[in-house]
Amino acid sequence: MSKSYLEEQIAEYAVKYKENHYRLAYSYVRNADDALDIVQESVYKAIASRGSLKKPEYIKTWFYRIVVNTSLDFLRKRKRLAIVDEDVLANLNLATVDEYENFDLQKALDNLPDMYRSVVILRYFEDLKIDEIAEVLSVNVNTVKTRLYKALEKLRIKLSAFEEV
Repeated sequence: MSKSYLEEQIAEYAVKYKENHYRLAYSYVRNADDALDIVQESVYKAIASRGSLKKPEYIKTWFYRIVVNTSLDFLRKRKRLAIVDEDVLANLNLATVDEYENFDLQKALDNLPDMYRSVVILRYFEDLKIDEIAEVLSVNVNTVKTRLYKALEKLRIKLSAFEEV
């Protein structure tokens, strides 16, 4: 398979499913502009690392993995920046945060550790199958099942606490 054909295939896939990729990135960063930047960077990374896509039929999980990793990298960088110079960031006018339809659920999801939040987002918001999630996150299928179970348990506890308030 030629490189230009693979680049074209990646570009077509990225355009066709851009809303899914944006929604996935947004679910991590909670900011429209940052999510768009992550999708754009993910497309660039996908084309740059097209050689790592061994089987074109796995483009979906391969690209989701890139978006997830790019989102997590973004969050790590943002945390590092906040620790390094909180005062400078406080004076910057960062992009506005979008409103949430279900604030309690969103807050509960935000409080989950990344490994649990990723599984919930990919399963219930991106509608991926358990084996696809395992491939995206590069973990065992049983690990995905365990994380999903624990994440839902933590969400139930958080949401029931919100209802009591």
